[in-house]
Amino acid sequence: MVSKSTSNKPIGVIGAGSFGTAVANILAEKNQNVLLYARTPGKAEAINESRTSNGYPLHEHIQATHDLELVGRSCDVIFPVVPSANFREMMKDLSPYLKPYHILIHGTKGFDLNVNRSKIDEHNPLSREHVRTMSEVIKEESSVVRVGCLAGPNLAREISEKKPAATVVASHFDEVIRVGQSLLRNDRFLIYGSNDLIGIELCGILKNIIAVGAGTIAGLGLGENAKALFISRGLVEMVQIGKALGGNAQAFLSLAGVGDLMATSYSSLSRNFTVGNRLAKGESIDDILETMEEVAEGVKTIKIINELAQTYSVRCPITETLHRIIQKEMSVDDAHRYLMKFPFRAEIDFD
Repeated sequence: MVSKSTSNKPIGVIGAGSFGTAVANILAEKNQNVLLYARTPGKAEAINESRTSNGYPLHEHIQATHDLELVGRSCDVIFPVVPSANFREMMKDLSPYLKPYHILIHGTKGFDLNVNRSKIDEHNPLSREHVRTMSEVIKEESSVVRVGCLAGPNLAREISEKKPAATVVASHFDEVIRVGQSLLRNDRFLIYGSNDLIGIELCGILKNIIAVGAGTIAGLGLGENAKALFISRGLVEMVQIGKALGGNAQAFLSLAGVGDLMATSYSSLSRNFTVGNRLAKGESIDDILETMEEVAEGVKTIKIINELAQTYSVRCPITETLHRIIQKEMSVDDAHRYLMKFPFRAEIDFD
């Protein structure tokens, strides 16, 4: 187990966004030195000078850097927390400085498309072979073996404000889970473990779709009954597509599944909820994405899952409808009228 008593090396956090900053502060609280990687030299310098990141004070044990080589060579344990669209490129840049002894625990809730879009057509549809979770990207692009992920109801602002929260560290390796628990757990941040790495990753990815939809319900003022109805139907849809993609249905009833789903589907602090809310108020998806400070992974995920659902013949009415909204083929009002008439399945199939 890596701990302060056995290793004086700093812990690396790649990504100085809201969640990366929150993770760095939690790590630093345990008297652990942290290297926080920022995407530009200017941002790293500004963080070090102001001792703030994303508007929150930075712990004195955190040093910001733009040097990936420094992170890779100095840290045995690294937490990558960057948008999925940039994750593979980041791993390619980091890979020369990684060894099999490294432990990487990512906090990114999105997919990587490992295919040229021009090669996808009706004869070669998008499939699981073309889609990677971030743990799969790490293993493809580096020599690292011990890989894990963080997933749970982890609204970054509440964590930064030191409000109670919890997360799941998932990995095929018990050692990775123990290291994550040792480094992150404190009196207000609980850490659970799971060996279902892919299932937990899929929970974090798929709930973003439902959060976008829940935001549209809030934006239209349809009430809490409607939102509860939508979220419960959304959970069924998450399980159905998750199983088709290799996940375990049980994972979706965990903290990383229904727990994260509830937090992101009810909170204005959720980027994906905010996207749906703004769509319902008449803003275009292009304007919303252009003006958001951080990435809302749900929009990209909706597009990917809409295609995968067709490939695997899984009916995902919520995803299909949200895709039509994003493609400007249906209004938010019409979408909700359509879904109220849709004959949803009543139960989750755990077989």
